[in-house]
This record gives sequence, structure tokens and C-alpha cells, in this order.
Amino acid sequence: MTNSMPYTKADSQLHQIFEAYKQRTIKRVFFVACGGSSALMYPSKYFLDRESRHITSEVFSSNEFIHRNPQSLDEHSLVILCSHKGKTPETTEAAKFAKSKGALTVSLMYVEHAPLADESDFIVNYSWISAGHMEPHPEIMNYAILYKLSMGLLYIKEGNRKYEKLLSSLDNLGGVFEKVMKQHEEQVKAYAEQYKDEKIIYTMASGANYGMAYSFAICILMEMQWIHSHAIHAGEFFHGPFEILDKDVPFILLLGLDETRPLEERALAFLEQYGEKRIVIDAKTFDLTGIDEEVKGYLAPLVINFVLRMFALALSKARNHPLETRRYMFKVPY
Repeated sequence: MTNSMPYTKADSQLHQIFEAYKQRTIKRVFFVACGGSSALMYPSKYFLDRESRHITSEVFSSNEFIHRNPQSLDEHSLVILCSHKGKTPETTEAAKFAKSKGALTVSLMYVEHAPLADESDFIVNYSWISAGHMEPHPEIMNYAILYKLSMGLLYIKEGNRKYEKLLSSLDNLGGVFEKVMKQHEEQVKAYAEQYKDEKIIYTMASGANYGMAYSFAICILMEMQWIHSHAIHAGEFFHGPFEILDKDVPFILLLGLDETRPLEERALAFLEQYGEKRIVIDAKTFDLTGIDEEVKGYLAPLVINFVLRMFALALSKARNHPLETRRYMFKVPY
């Protein structure tokens, strides 16, 4: 299970984790984190839901994971956690809680030493650059690491060959990002100018893409730009939320390549009929040369997220509101 990329520290860490997979009976996976770290786990859960014959998965917010105390959490559980700096108190406590139940705990972070690492069986260090910059090495970013953990699990436990297809495709993802950047560079600047004065912007998606919409709503628009937002699942749009749509309400709609795309297309048809302000990021317009056909649906969210990051940076410049600006986070007790 190797690829043609240079062997990294993360690869070494993953090798140790895969050896631990082989030694354990794993019946369920719990993805546990907060905020943006939680959002990035949705694509991997989608993969496990679609592909696994025997292993179930759930996504929990760290604090609720502890308080809800799932009875199925035991020695046959794999708990994957994430905290960028490894210092999120709720996530550190969740790792400690999971270990007390006998679960195998694997934590992702971009720092080498942190409280979360002390409470975890294994850690994986990913590459990370602030939201104001574009990442040049997508194959070792957090989304990719999570896919390696989940696809590697099914490779080992169920013989799922998509792990190998993932590795070869990740080799080419950087080139895809470069092409997408050129394709959307002027478009995101135009969007930023058009939407810079909006007081509220909704985001919508389904399936493997939903985490991208959620992350953009709560981390970029609300946290980093102080713009009111809400992430709407495309399948839930027609069960209440569509009543707020009119020609003055802006939406960002993500169209992916996975099996739930018809839900997003249905939402788009309604937005086109009754709304006027919309940004549509459609994975079908991307040049995905080098991405294996069988994993395009799983990797499309990573490319969509790249375009969203471009838009976030352009929006922050158009609004003269740096993405690093905060009122409360890291500044007051909470």
C-alpha cells in the first residue's frame, strides 16, 4: 500500500495505524471533533456508509459524544478525532473518554505535541496553511488523511480496492487544484464583489459535499467574516428552508459527483426558478484528469472546498475583513 509520492512522516504514522487495524476487531467508527474539524469528517463517513459491508460509522461533536455516551462504544470501536492545534479541550476529553471504553483512538493535528496526542493511541500530522493561503500539497491535507484512514480500514478489513485508487489519484490532485485555480480565479473575484455587502448567505449541498457547505457556513462566513449563514442539506431544503427564498436571498449551492447529486440538482432547479442570487460550484466543470473514475465522487468535495477557499480569500479582501479577525475566539473565556 504505497504510492509514488515521497514517503512522509504521515505515511509512517499511517503505517503504524494500519498495523493496529490488523490486530483489532473493528465493528464501528466514531468520527469525533468540533467545528471545522468535525465538518471535514463528513466525506469519510459518506465513504464508509457507501462502501462498508460490516462497519458502521457516526459523526459526533466532541462534547456530546461524551455526554451521549453511546452504548456501542467499546473495544471494537475505532474513534477518529481531529483538532488542528490538538488543544481543543472537548476533543481531548473525548479521546480520554473513548480510551476508557477500550476503543482504539487515532487523532489528527498539524502540530507534533499537544494535549490531544497525550490522550490518543496514535496521531497523524497533516499539512496545514491558514485560510488566507492556498495549500500546495493536497495529498497530505486533513481531508486526504481522513480518507486514507477510512479507505485503508476497508482495504484491510474488507479488501476494498478503492484505497489503491485513492493513492494514485492523490498523486494528481495538486495538478487538478492548479487547473481549477486558473479556471475560477476571475470568477471568485467577481462573486466577492457581488456579494461583499450581503448580511446573510446560505450554503447548501448533500452527500459527501455537505461537510463543505457546513464548514463554509460556520467557519468562513460566520466565524471569519461575521456574515449570518446556515448550512442547508439539499434533501431538507423542500421541508421548510425553501420558504425563505426570494430574489434577494443569496445561496451557495455545491454540486458534486456522488450518488446524491440528484438532490442538489433538484435544489438548483428551484433556486433558478424563484431566486436570483446564487453561486453554483459544479464539480462537473472541473478537469479531473488523473483522478480515478471510481473515486471521483469522493474526491470532488476536496476540489469544491479548494474553490470555496479561493472565494473566502477573495471575499475577505473585498470586504476588507481579514480571515484571521476574531471578536471572541481565543480572546475571551468560553
